[in-house]
Amino acid sequence: MQTTIDGAGRVVVPKALRDALKLTGGSVLDVRVRDGVLEFEPVATPMRLVTRGKGLVATTDSPLPPIGPEDVRAVLESLRR
Repeated sequence: MQTTIDGAGRVVVPKALRDALKLTGGSVLDVRVRDGVLEFEPVATPMRLVTRGKGLVATTDSPLPPIGPEDVRAVLESLRR
């Protein structure tokens, strides 16, 4: 897939890639150069462990997008390969 850099230096991420990576407007990305290659990587959501009942659960300060059965299925299939 190819894209262009506009006069202001912005790069448009093609819709197919945004959809595959679940990127939306305002998504934060790390940008770096590695071995002459420009890399963009979504920033991981900060999480912390809190005690709930008798166990620990991971939580975030900002809400996460909901996941559906198709998301779970896609992860399981990717792990089976």
